[in-house]
Amino acid sequence: MKRILLATLSVIALQASAQDKVMTKELLWQLGRVNPVGITEKGDFLIYKVGIPNVDKNTVEYKTYQVTVDGKRIKELENTDGLIKDRNLSPDGKFKLSAEEVKVNKVLGKDRYPELKESNVYVYDGLDYRHWDKDNDGSFSHVFVTNLETNEKTDLLKDEPYYSPQAPFGGEEDYIWHPSGKSVIYVSKKKAGTAYATSTNTDLYEYHLDTKQTVNLTEKNLGYDTHPTFSPNGDLTWLQMKNDGYEADKNDIIVRHKGIDINLTAGWDGTVNSYVWSNDGKKVYFIAPIDGTTQLFEVNFPGVTRIAVQVKQLTNGIFDVASIVGFVKDKVLVTRTDFNTASEVYSYDLKKKTWNQITHVNDAAYSKIAKSKVEKRYVTTTDGKKMLVWVILPPNFDANKKYPTLLYCQGGPQSIVSPFYSFRWNFQLMAAEGYVIVAPNRRGLPGFGVEWNEAISKDWGGQAMNDYLSAIDDVSKEKYVDTARRGAVGASYGGYSVYYLAGIHQNRFKSFIAHCGVFNLHSMYGTTEETFFPNWDAGGAYWDTETNKDAAKTYYQHNPILLVKNWNTPILIFHGGKDYRVPIGQGQEAFAAAQLQGIKSRFVYLPDENHWVLKPQNAMVWQTEFFKWLKETL
Repeated sequence: MKRILLATLSVIALQASAQDKVMTKELLWQLGRVNPVGITEKGDFLIYKVGIPNVDKNTVEYKTYQVTVDGKRIKELENTDGLIKDRNLSPDGKFKLSAEEVKVNKVLGKDRYPELKESNVYVYDGLDYRHWDKDNDGSFSHVFVTNLETNEKTDLLKDEPYYSPQAPFGGEEDYIWHPSGKSVIYVSKKKAGTAYATSTNTDLYEYHLDTKQTVNLTEKNLGYDTHPTFSPNGDLTWLQMKNDGYEADKNDIIVRHKGIDINLTAGWDGTVNSYVWSNDGKKVYFIAPIDGTTQLFEVNFPGVTRIAVQVKQLTNGIFDVASIVGFVKDKVLVTRTDFNTASEVYSYDLKKKTWNQITHVNDAAYSKIAKSKVEKRYVTTTDGKKMLVWVILPPNFDANKKYPTLLYCQGGPQSIVSPFYSFRWNFQLMAAEGYVIVAPNRRGLPGFGVEWNEAISKDWGGQAMNDYLSAIDDVSKEKYVDTARRGAVGASYGGYSVYYLAGIHQNRFKSFIAHCGVFNLHSMYGTTEETFFPNWDAGGAYWDTETNKDAAKTYYQHNPILLVKNWNTPILIFHGGKDYRVPIGQGQEAFAAAQLQGIKSRFVYLPDENHWVLKPQNAMVWQTEFFKWLKETL
C-alpha cells in the first residue's frame, strides 16, 4: 500500500532539502518528465510514463503508472497489457501495423563492393544524404502489416526509397487503420534525393489489403498533409499546409465528408498544432498558439449543411496546453506547463470551465523553491505595432535592486515564445540565478495572426531585429534593470539573432551566447539538410542574387558575416557535432571570427549532440558553462 500511495511522490530521487530556496541546475535534472500513454478503454484510469534523468549513469530511466481520472489513486505498473487499446491492431484483430527500417539503396562502400567489408565510405547521387543527426545509409522507415495468423509481413511501400513514418520525427501518428479494417492510411513524401530535400509535399496514401494497390488521397495539395485520423462517423481528417517548401505555413484541419474536403479553420486567423475529435463527432478540439500561449480550442463540424463554422477558444491563462490526451465524459485530459512548472496532466471540465491536476510528479520538488514572477507586457515596435513581451523576474524579486538582464532570442524562426518549460532554455533557472529575462514575441512568431507569423520569411535581419531592440529598450526603462549588465542569448534562429545583434547593438549588450546558430547564410545554404527551408525563408539560392531581390537582400544585407567587423563584445558559442540542421561549421566560423579579432570568446563543442542537448551529463556541462560565462562577463 505504501508503494501505491507514494508512487508519484517518490518516483524522483530528489536531493533537494528544505534549505533549497530557488531552482538549480541539479534539481532541474532530477525532475520527472511526464509522458501520457492514454486513457483506459473504460475511461477510469490514465496511464502515463515518467522519465527520470540519472546524471550519474547519463541516462533517462522510465517508470509507468496508472492514476484514476480524478487523480486520487495512483500505482506503479509493471506493464500496460490490456489496459490501452492497441491502435495498431486492425478492427477485427487479425492484422497489426508496425514500422521497420528497410535497406533500399546501396550507399555504403561494403554494399557496393562486398569484398571491401572494412571500408567506411558513403556514396550518394543526390541530397538527403543526411537528416537531423543521422547519415543516410540507404535505409528507410517503412510501414508493415503483419498477418497475426500466418506471421506474414507486407511492406506497404514495396521497397521504395521513401520514408513512412517521416524522418526525422515521425511516429505512429503517421499511419492508421481505416475503420473498415480493409485499408491503411499512411503519410509519406514520395520523393527521393535532391527532390526530397527541396520539398515539403507529404501526402496521405491509402493501401488496400485485398488488391495491394496504393492510392494518393491528397495529390492536389502541394504542401504538408499530416496527422490522419478518422472521425467517429468515419470521415478522414488531417492537418494540411498549402505551400510546398514552407514548413511554418498555416496549418488547417481538413475533413473529407461525402467526397468533399471541408477546411474547418480556413476562416480563422491562426495555425493548428494538434487536434482530436469529440466522442460524438460533432466537434473537433485543437491546440493552437494565441497571444503568447498555447490554448485549447474547439470548432464545430457542420457537415455539408449551411451551418456556419465557428472556432471558439476554451481555455485562457499564463500557461501552455501542450497536448490533448483524451476525453472522459464532459472532461478533456491535457498536458499543461507554465514558466514555473514542468508538464503535468490536468483535467479540464468543458461545462464548468474548471481545472483539476491529475498527476503530481514534481509537486514535492516545487514545494521547496521560490517561484519566478512573470509579467505580460506590450511594447510598441518601430513600425507602430503592439508586441507581447514576457518579463520573468527572479524569485524574491525586489524592485529596488538592480539585476543583470538577458534578452532571450527565440529560434524556429517561427516558434512561439510561451510558458513552455525547457530543460535547457529554462527561464525559471535563469531567473533563479539572479537574471531578469526579456522574452519578446518578435515578428515571425505564431499566435498573433498569419500576417505576423509570415513576416519573418525573407526578412531575417529586418523588422525582427528592430523588435528585439524595442523589447530590451522598453524593459530597460525599469529601474530594476542594470543597463550596464545586459546580455543576449538564443539558439538556432535565436543564435543567428545573437550573431546579428552582435554587429548592430551599439553597445547595449555586454555579453552574448549563441547555441547552434546560423552565422554564414552562404555556407548554411550548401550544408543544411532540408534545402526547402532556405529556399523559402532566404528567398532562394545565393547564386540567384542577381535576379532574385529576396535572395539578394538575405545574402548581402541580412548575413551576420557582413557585420563581424563591428563585433566588440564577448561571445560564448555552443554547437553540436551531429547537428545537420545548422551544421557545425556555422559555430566554427563564428568562433574563428571572434578569436581572430581578439574578442573574448569560448567554443563549447558537443560532438555527440544534435541541434539539442539530450544526454544528462552533457546538459549539466551546458548549464554550467552557460552560467559560468554570464558570471565572467556580466
